[in-house]
Amino acid sequence: MDRDYLQEALATFNGGNWYSWKKFDDNGNKIPNSERMQYQHIKIIKDGATMPTEAEVNAKIQELKDAEQTAINKKASAKQKLKDLGLDDEELKSMGL
Repeated sequence: MDRDYLQEALATFNGGNWYSWKKFDDNGNKIPNSERMQYQHIKIIKDGATMPTEAEVNAKIQELKDAEQTAINKKASAKQKLKDLGLDDEELKSMGL
């Protein structure tokens, strides 16, 4: 399952649960569901919430991706260190690695 980085990033702003998606564009045309979840279609639904800039959202998305990659790298490093100590693949698998 692919992560929805855009929604994860948006949830970090304004205390979460502050946005929804527009159903119609500025000309009154229905936005197809497959195209709705984009920055330009965000609408604020929480009083007092402010719209983060697209650059802020993109920076948060990159931060989430970097954190995910760091976790992957650390797991691989830990797995290799355990192999270097003599554990085999079956033992590692039994540990969830």
